[in-house]
Amino acid sequence: MKVFFDTEFTGLHQDTTLVSIGLVAENGETFYAELTDYDGKQLDSWLQKNVINNLYLADIIRGIGSKWNPTTKETVVRGDQQFVAQGLREWFKELGGWVNPNPPVEIWSDCLAYDWVLFNDLFGGAFSIPENVYYIPFDICTLFKMKNIDPDISREDFIDEEVTGVKHNALHDAKVIKACYEKLVH
Repeated sequence: MKVFFDTEFTGLHQDTTLVSIGLVAENGETFYAELTDYDGKQLDSWLQKNVINNLYLADIIRGIGSKWNPTTKETVVRGDQQFVAQGLREWFKELGGWVNPNPPVEIWSDCLAYDWVLFNDLFGGAFSIPENVYYIPFDICTLFKMKNIDPDISREDFIDEEVTGVKHNALHDAKVIKACYEKLVH
């Protein structure tokens, strides 16, 4: 199963910390988490306006917690890195439901340089990611290049369709990555 994901974090530097992560599986199941232990001292005005102001779980989940919506197949989690990692482990394990639990998972990102490092860090390193997640990630930037499309193209302009949510919200961006992938391979 392919899972498309995006992260939001506190800056393009070595000591960045994870703010949120969004994943959408090819079967439509989603996982969205906001972390409570990111380093707020690293935030600049752009991050505050475009990332922090687009977080919404504090209004839904007081403190640390999680919710599953069977109608939308959406899992939302709010907590520290350890809590989010545990929620994500359970999501990967249950992905596919009772028919195909714990399926092999291919991870797809927009551009892997930061997202994959932060994904691995969430679990304590590359050797600790969920065992059903393939250890080699993939990205749509490479697909754009292979199709002779400028990898710097606006993703929203490329898919030419409305995706619910707000840009720079990790779940919204994961949905856009999925739509780009589907358009690139079909």
